[in-house]
Amino acid sequence: MSRFAAPIAEQIWDMKYRFKQADGTPIDQTVEDSWRRIARDLARVEQDPDRWEREFYTALEDFKYLPAGRITAGAGTARQVTLFNCFVMGTIPDSMGGIFEMLKEAALTMQQGGGIGYDFSTIRPRGADVKGVAADASGPLSFMDVWDAMCRTIMSAGSRRGAMMATMRCDHPDIEQFIGAKSDPARLRMFNMSMLVTDAFMEADKADGSWELQ
Repeated sequence: MSRFAAPIAEQIWDMKYRFKQADGTPIDQTVEDSWRRIARDLARVEQDPDRWEREFYTALEDFKYLPAGRITAGAGTARQVTLFNCFVMGTIPDSMGGIFEMLKEAALTMQQGGGIGYDFSTIRPRGADVKGVAADASGPLSFMDVWDAMCRTIMSAGSRRGAMMATMRCDHPDIEQFIGAKSDPARLRMFNMSMLVTDAFMEADKADGSWELQ
């Protein structure tokens, strides 16, 4: 009898978390095998691994406790993957070299299975002057499109979609473009997006006042 309450649950386990060989042959024959794999790997660092493997297995058994997805998928597999689900990217510099250096860091993090959050507020708005090259800036949304394409490319080899979070300050000149970007269903599909709101913005909103972009 299946341990799973619904077929969709077993399907997700099989697709995203079940340990398999490179050709897709299952190594975890049952979800109990997954629990045992996780418990044994996490207990290795303890002074009494056998005891803690039993403790951890008991916690996992019958879905009483579910570790984060990267732990469930990676622990005990001996693969070079992260067991952390989420990472916060450092400040994105407002320069072409700096932006693409951060893109490289993001690609390497996603290759290891991590999801990443970024603040794109540091990139100058669309139309701003780019000194020395007689050009206008394309703005943060255009670089978000590059990140989106990278995420689709890096994750295309596996069954798990990439996960990214983009934020932007409420006073950034491109904030309205940021808010409206996902009204196009084909754009920025690998991003969740959130506006960074200040107390001052909320007070201005309550008072129906003006709000300066800068």
